[in-house]
Amino acid sequence: MVSSDRLGDLFPTEEEVPESFRVSPLEQTEFLVDGELRQWGGASEHVASPVHIRGDAGLEQRELGCYPLLGESEALDVLDSAVRAYRSGQGDWPTKTVAERIQHMQDFTFRMKAQKAEVVNLLMWEIGKTAGDAEKEFDRTVDYIDETIDALKDLDRVSARFRIEQGVIGQIRRAPLGVTLCMGPYNYPLNETFTTLIPALLMGNVVIFKPPRLGVLLHRPLLEAFRDSFPPGVVNTVYGDGAKVIGPLMSSGKVDLLAFIGSSRVADILKKQHPKPHRLRCVLGLEAKNPGIVLPCADLDLAVRESVLGALSYNGQRCTALKILFVHRRLLDRFLEKFSQAVDALNVGMPWQADVSITPLPETERVHYMQELLDDAAGHGAEIVNRGGQSEATLFKPAVVFPANPKMRLYHEEQFGPVVPVLPFDDVEEPIRYVTQSKYGQQASVFGKDPDQIGMLIDALVNQVCRVNINSQCQRGPDSFPFTGRKASAEGTLSVSDALRVFAIRTLVAAKTNDLNKDILERIVRDHTSRFLSTDFIF
Repeated sequence: MVSSDRLGDLFPTEEEVPESFRVSPLEQTEFLVDGELRQWGGASEHVASPVHIRGDAGLEQRELGCYPLLGESEALDVLDSAVRAYRSGQGDWPTKTVAERIQHMQDFTFRMKAQKAEVVNLLMWEIGKTAGDAEKEFDRTVDYIDETIDALKDLDRVSARFRIEQGVIGQIRRAPLGVTLCMGPYNYPLNETFTTLIPALLMGNVVIFKPPRLGVLLHRPLLEAFRDSFPPGVVNTVYGDGAKVIGPLMSSGKVDLLAFIGSSRVADILKKQHPKPHRLRCVLGLEAKNPGIVLPCADLDLAVRESVLGALSYNGQRCTALKILFVHRRLLDRFLEKFSQAVDALNVGMPWQADVSITPLPETERVHYMQELLDDAAGHGAEIVNRGGQSEATLFKPAVVFPANPKMRLYHEEQFGPVVPVLPFDDVEEPIRYVTQSKYGQQASVFGKDPDQIGMLIDALVNQVCRVNINSQCQRGPDSFPFTGRKASAEGTLSVSDALRVFAIRTLVAAKTNDLNKDILERIVRDHTSRFLSTDFIF
């Protein structure tokens, strides 16, 4: 067994932090509103890293800096800035051409790339993401912007023509929806925030974005890029306690579109605060309890390898993580042995260390929650079957829990951390019943070699979840694939093409095909008197 003292020794002394990864406190006193970085002199929230520093007095959390704790009046100022910029769809940004909005976004991407080193370092220190994963998140976000721009060009090319049907000539394009509130999650605070923010902007909406509580400071290096790349009021930021700053925004009724990635509980609260929920458009990425199903015909080594990656990449803190494993009893003993060995072989350490897999959890409350789940599971007959479950400060050694059963919280709750419940099954109807009865419906993974068994499972699962992965972990990418969920797991679909559609609405200009109308339309297109009605082709 690994003792808590041993885990504590994995935290570095000040001198053991490599110089290239050291970070200076970032005292953020600004928020972006109406095209300016407005200074804030009020209360601030201090940010502590999940990384502790080992010293003579023991372990001490590294202070990373602070950010503004805005109040209701400041939040409403931000909202007013966005409303003025949109101006009921008549503002500068929503009336720009697609080509013009793309130019602004490309300018932002150029400025964003210059901040990569600082953003990546803050991703490591602020949420404990490994150096490799932090760099991947940044690069993937840049790629997502480029791919979204390409998808928008394709969409606009299709729209750059007139249709004549039943004596009516028309052009169908997509128009923006209005003021958009974007709120991302802490586990992918850059990438998943931008997977809503970027398409919202490109389609002509104006945006207010609130960074997640864990993962705030890493956005600070990008504020100048937003300010300098977009017209005033098009991109605004708000910081603070959600009840104080988000509640007033929603209850104002002036938010037209909510893009939120987080828990269904919070999403429900936000939607209910809007006085006209029937008018509020929502794009929601919520929690999941994705199962892995290991059939008796599975390639055992492959199933173990993918299950470890699926369950414990970034400490299991992914909505797409495998949250529960169903293993056929015929393979159970060998699977548990191999899986436990593979989990125990994962390197535990600091984010900047090479080949590290398990890093500090973003806050000690997550460690306490993991322990609560373990205690509850033990009370219902389960054991930790690997050498895991120990913790010290924010480090938690992954635990494999067996046998899971419906009485324990781990069977139902999304643990979002390094605890993996495993349970046996004799009949494939057992995992099917679990998925059917679950309140979540994002993804599932099926491991096996028999096409007949896998084919039957596919047909049973596709009407319950939105992605079935064959012999591979659950995942979001590629970003060109649809990413969504059923039941309490999502609302709306996110991908580089789908996102453009959910942040806009199809709008039609139509006229009867007589000589007068044809002459009017020809002159509008020829003289470019309308930015909406156009046959321009974007290369």
